[in-house]
Amino acid sequence: MSKGRRIGEVILAVDNVSLAFGGVRALNEVSFDVREHEVRAIIGPNGAGKSSMLNVINGVYHPQQGTIRLHGREFHDMDPHEVALAGIARTFQNLALFKGMSVLDNIMTGRNLRMHTNLLLQALHLGPAAREEIVHREAVERIIDFLEIQAWRKTPVGRLPYGLQKRVDLGRALAMEPSVLLLDEPMAGMNVEEKQDMCRFILDVNDHFGTTIVLIEHDMGVVMDISDRVVVLDYGRKIGDGTPDEVRANQSVIDAYLGVSH
Repeated sequence: MSKGRRIGEVILAVDNVSLAFGGVRALNEVSFDVREHEVRAIIGPNGAGKSSMLNVINGVYHPQQGTIRLHGREFHDMDPHEVALAGIARTFQNLALFKGMSVLDNIMTGRNLRMHTNLLLQALHLGPAAREEIVHREAVERIIDFLEIQAWRKTPVGRLPYGLQKRVDLGRALAMEPSVLLLDEPMAGMNVEEKQDMCRFILDVNDHFGTTIVLIEHDMGVVMDISDRVVVLDYGRKIGDGTPDEVRANQSVIDAYLGVSH
Protein backbone atom coordinates (compact mmCIF):
# COMPACT_ATOMS: atom_id res chain seq x y z
CA MET A 1 0.00 0.00 0.00
CA SER A 2 2.60 2.49 -1.18
CA LYS A 3 2.11 6.14 -0.39
CA GLY A 4 5.57 7.10 -1.64
CA ARG A 5 4.43 10.19 -3.58
CA ARG A 6 3.22 11.79 -0.34
CA ILE A 7 6.23 11.06 1.83
CA GLY A 8 8.43 14.03 2.71
CA GLU A 9 11.76 14.66 4.37
CA VAL A 10 13.03 13.10 7.61
CA ILE A 11 10.89 14.35 10.51
CA LEU A 12 12.25 12.11 13.30
CA ALA A 13 15.82 10.80 13.52
CA VAL A 14 17.10 8.19 15.98
CA ASP A 15 20.89 8.14 15.96
CA ASN A 16 23.06 5.53 17.67
CA VAL A 17 20.75 5.12 20.67
CA SER A 18 21.75 2.75 23.47
CA LEU A 19 19.74 2.06 26.62
CA ALA A 20 20.70 -0.18 29.52
CA PHE A 21 19.09 -1.17 32.81
CA GLY A 22 21.87 -2.28 35.09
CA GLY A 23 23.79 -4.85 33.08
CA VAL A 24 20.94 -5.50 30.64
CA ARG A 25 21.11 -3.73 27.28
CA ALA A 26 17.63 -2.99 26.00
CA LEU A 27 18.89 -1.05 22.96
CA ASN A 28 22.33 -1.24 21.40
CA GLU A 29 23.44 1.52 19.01
CA VAL A 30 20.13 1.69 17.15
CA SER A 31 19.71 4.19 14.31
CA PHE A 32 16.81 4.81 11.94
CA ASP A 33 14.74 7.69 10.65
CA VAL A 34 11.08 8.44 10.04
CA ARG A 35 9.91 10.54 7.12
CA GLU A 36 7.03 12.97 7.16
CA HIS A 37 3.64 11.37 6.39
CA GLU A 38 4.91 7.78 6.31
CA VAL A 39 3.75 4.75 8.28
CA ARG A 40 6.90 3.36 9.89
CA ALA A 41 6.73 -0.01 11.64
CA ILE A 42 9.06 -1.35 14.35
CA ILE A 43 8.97 -5.14 14.56
CA GLY A 44 10.90 -7.91 16.28
CA PRO A 45 10.51 -10.89 18.60
CA ASN A 46 9.46 -10.44 22.24
CA GLY A 47 12.23 -8.73 24.20
CA ALA A 48 13.69 -7.14 21.06
CA GLY A 49 13.54 -3.62 22.51
CA LYS A 50 10.53 -2.26 20.60
CA SER A 51 8.65 -0.76 23.55
CA SER A 52 11.93 0.54 25.00
CA MET A 53 12.46 2.36 21.71
CA LEU A 54 9.03 4.04 21.93
CA ASN A 55 9.72 4.92 25.56
CA VAL A 56 12.95 6.63 24.53
CA ILE A 57 11.23 8.56 21.74
CA ASN A 58 8.47 9.88 24.00
CA GLY A 59 10.72 10.73 26.94
CA VAL A 60 9.86 7.97 29.42
CA TYR A 61 13.44 6.66 29.24
CA HIS A 62 16.61 8.69 28.66
CA PRO A 63 19.27 6.78 26.70
CA GLN A 64 22.83 6.55 27.94
CA GLN A 65 24.05 7.12 24.39
CA GLY A 66 22.78 8.62 21.16
CA THR A 67 20.42 11.37 20.11
CA ILE A 68 16.83 11.83 18.96
CA ARG A 69 15.81 14.74 16.75
CA LEU A 70 12.32 15.94 15.84
CA HIS A 71 12.14 18.53 13.04
CA GLY A 72 15.92 18.85 13.44
CA ARG A 73 15.62 19.73 17.13
CA GLU A 74 17.59 17.47 19.46
CA PHE A 75 15.88 16.15 22.58
CA HIS A 76 17.84 16.78 25.78
CA ASP A 77 16.38 14.80 28.69
CA MET A 78 12.84 15.83 27.76
CA ASP A 79 10.03 14.32 29.80
CA PRO A 80 6.82 12.96 28.21
CA HIS A 81 4.97 16.25 28.73
CA GLU A 82 7.68 18.22 26.93
CA VAL A 83 7.81 15.64 24.13
CA ALA A 84 4.03 15.92 23.75
CA LEU A 85 4.32 19.70 23.51
CA ALA A 86 6.94 19.19 20.78
CA GLY A 87 4.36 17.23 18.75
CA ILE A 88 4.63 13.53 19.64
CA ALA A 89 1.59 11.65 20.95
CA ARG A 90 1.30 8.00 21.94
CA THR A 91 -1.20 5.24 22.49
CA PHE A 92 -0.43 2.41 24.90
CA GLN A 93 -0.60 -1.37 24.68
CA ASN A 94 -2.27 -1.34 28.11
CA LEU A 95 -4.97 1.27 27.66
CA ALA A 96 -4.29 4.56 29.48
CA LEU A 97 -7.96 5.53 29.71
CA PHE A 98 -10.22 6.71 32.54
CA LYS A 99 -12.69 3.82 32.64
CA GLY A 100 -15.37 5.69 34.62
CA MET A 101 -15.35 8.72 32.32
CA SER A 102 -17.30 9.05 29.08
CA VAL A 103 -15.81 8.64 25.62
CA LEU A 104 -16.07 12.39 25.06
CA ASP A 105 -14.39 13.28 28.37
CA ASN A 106 -11.56 10.79 27.77
CA ILE A 107 -10.81 12.33 24.39
CA MET A 108 -11.08 15.82 25.94
CA THR A 109 -8.12 14.94 28.19
CA GLY A 110 -6.02 14.93 25.04
CA ARG A 111 -6.87 18.63 24.57
CA ASN A 112 -5.28 19.67 27.89
CA LEU A 113 -2.03 20.59 26.13
CA ARG A 114 -3.97 22.98 23.91
CA MET A 115 -5.81 24.76 26.74
CA HIS A 116 -4.44 28.15 27.82
CA THR A 117 -6.81 29.33 30.57
CA ASN A 118 -5.93 28.50 34.18
CA LEU A 119 -7.39 25.55 36.05
CA LEU A 120 -9.63 27.67 38.31
CA LEU A 121 -11.35 29.33 35.34
CA GLN A 122 -11.67 25.92 33.65
CA ALA A 123 -13.27 24.42 36.78
CA LEU A 124 -15.74 27.30 37.09
CA HIS A 125 -16.39 27.53 33.32
CA LEU A 126 -15.91 31.28 33.47
CA GLY A 127 -15.28 33.74 30.64
CA PRO A 128 -12.35 32.72 28.42
CA ALA A 129 -12.39 29.17 29.82
CA ALA A 130 -16.00 28.65 28.77
CA ARG A 131 -15.30 29.93 25.26
CA GLU A 132 -12.14 27.87 25.01
CA GLU A 133 -13.94 24.70 26.11
CA ILE A 134 -16.52 25.17 23.33
CA VAL A 135 -13.71 25.28 20.75
CA HIS A 136 -12.03 22.19 22.18
CA ARG A 137 -15.30 20.27 22.41
CA GLU A 138 -15.93 21.00 18.75
CA ALA A 139 -12.49 19.55 17.92
CA VAL A 140 -13.27 16.45 20.01
CA GLU A 141 -16.66 16.01 18.33
CA ARG A 142 -14.92 16.04 14.93
CA ILE A 143 -12.59 13.25 16.13
CA ILE A 144 -15.56 11.27 17.46
CA ASP A 145 -17.24 11.56 14.06
CA PHE A 146 -14.01 10.64 12.28
CA LEU A 147 -13.58 7.48 14.40
CA GLU A 148 -17.28 6.59 14.03
CA ILE A 149 -17.97 6.39 17.77
CA GLN A 150 -20.83 8.91 17.95
CA ALA A 151 -23.21 6.31 19.41
CA TRP A 152 -20.97 5.90 22.48
CA ARG A 153 -19.90 9.51 23.07
CA LYS A 154 -21.55 9.69 26.53
CA THR A 155 -20.87 6.05 27.50
CA PRO A 156 -18.30 5.31 30.24
CA VAL A 157 -15.28 3.84 28.48
CA GLY A 158 -15.14 0.86 30.84
CA ARG A 159 -18.43 -0.40 29.41
CA LEU A 160 -17.18 -0.50 25.83
CA PRO A 161 -15.82 -3.56 23.98
CA TYR A 162 -12.03 -3.70 23.85
CA GLY A 163 -11.82 -2.73 20.17
CA LEU A 164 -13.81 0.45 20.79
CA GLN A 165 -11.68 1.30 23.82
CA LYS A 166 -8.64 1.11 21.54
CA ARG A 167 -10.38 3.53 19.18
CA VAL A 168 -11.02 5.95 22.07
CA ASP A 169 -7.33 5.74 23.00
CA LEU A 170 -6.48 6.63 19.40
CA GLY A 171 -8.92 9.56 19.61
CA ARG A 172 -7.33 10.83 22.82
CA ALA A 173 -3.92 10.85 21.10
CA LEU A 174 -5.32 12.55 17.98
CA ALA A 175 -6.86 15.27 20.16
CA MET A 176 -3.29 16.39 20.93
CA GLU A 177 -2.86 17.22 17.21
CA PRO A 178 0.52 15.48 16.97
CA SER A 179 2.86 15.62 14.00
CA VAL A 180 4.10 12.13 14.98
CA LEU A 181 1.84 9.46 16.47
CA LEU A 182 3.38 6.46 18.27
CA LEU A 183 1.14 3.38 18.34
CA ASP A 184 2.14 0.60 20.74
CA GLU A 185 0.57 -2.63 19.44
CA PRO A 186 -2.69 -1.04 18.27
CA MET A 187 -4.08 -4.44 17.16
CA ALA A 188 -3.21 -6.42 20.31
CA GLY A 189 -6.12 -8.48 21.64
CA MET A 190 -8.40 -7.67 18.70
CA ASN A 191 -10.45 -10.02 16.55
CA VAL A 192 -10.15 -9.96 12.74
CA GLU A 193 -12.96 -7.45 12.22
CA GLU A 194 -11.57 -5.08 14.87
CA LYS A 195 -8.12 -5.30 13.28
CA GLN A 196 -9.55 -4.42 9.89
CA ASP A 197 -11.30 -1.39 11.38
CA MET A 198 -8.15 -0.23 13.16
CA CYS A 199 -6.05 -0.63 9.99
CA ARG A 200 -8.54 1.54 8.14
CA PHE A 201 -8.46 4.23 10.82
CA ILE A 202 -4.65 4.25 10.97
CA LEU A 203 -4.44 4.75 7.21
CA ASP A 204 -7.21 7.37 7.36
CA VAL A 205 -5.35 9.27 10.12
CA ASN A 206 -2.20 9.16 8.00
CA ASP A 207 -4.10 10.34 4.92
CA HIS A 208 -6.69 12.76 6.35
CA PHE A 209 -4.58 14.48 9.02
CA GLY A 210 -1.21 13.93 7.34
CA THR A 211 0.03 12.46 10.63
CA THR A 212 3.33 10.57 10.59
CA ILE A 213 2.85 7.19 12.27
CA VAL A 214 5.35 4.93 14.06
CA LEU A 215 3.87 1.65 15.19
CA ILE A 216 4.87 -1.53 16.98
CA GLU A 217 2.87 -4.51 15.79
CA HIS A 218 3.18 -8.29 15.99
CA ASP A 219 0.68 -9.08 13.23
CA MET A 220 2.98 -9.36 10.20
CA GLY A 221 0.06 -9.28 7.78
CA VAL A 222 -0.93 -5.88 9.15
CA VAL A 223 2.66 -4.58 9.12
CA MET A 224 3.28 -5.63 5.52
CA ASP A 225 -0.06 -4.22 4.36
CA ILE A 226 0.01 -0.73 5.88
CA SER A 227 3.70 0.18 6.38
CA ASP A 228 5.86 2.20 4.04
CA ARG A 229 9.07 1.08 5.76
CA VAL A 230 9.93 -1.38 8.51
CA VAL A 231 12.79 -1.43 11.03
CA VAL A 232 13.54 -4.77 12.70
CA LEU A 233 15.04 -5.16 16.18
CA ASP A 234 16.38 -8.31 17.81
CA TYR A 235 17.91 -8.36 21.30
CA GLY A 236 18.19 -4.57 21.19
CA ARG A 237 20.06 -4.42 17.87
CA LYS A 238 18.79 -3.33 14.47
CA ILE A 239 18.97 -6.30 12.09
CA GLY A 240 16.87 -5.00 9.21
CA ASP A 241 15.50 -1.79 7.73
CA GLY A 242 13.67 -1.14 4.48
CA THR A 243 10.44 -1.61 2.58
CA PRO A 244 8.17 -4.50 3.61
CA ASP A 245 9.41 -6.55 0.64
CA GLU A 246 13.07 -5.87 1.48
CA VAL A 247 12.56 -6.84 5.11
CA ARG A 248 10.60 -9.96 4.19
CA ALA A 249 13.56 -11.15 2.06
CA ASN A 250 16.24 -10.28 4.67
CA GLN A 251 17.89 -13.50 5.88
CA SER A 252 18.78 -12.06 9.30
CA VAL A 253 15.13 -11.19 9.84
CA ILE A 254 14.00 -14.62 8.70
CA ASP A 255 16.47 -16.26 11.07
CA ALA A 256 15.42 -14.11 14.04
CA TYR A 257 11.75 -14.87 13.56
CA LEU A 258 12.27 -18.56 12.86
CA GLY A 259 14.65 -18.92 15.81
CA VAL A 260 17.51 -20.29 13.71
CA SER A 261 20.01 -17.80 15.12
CA HIS A 262 18.99 -18.67 18.69
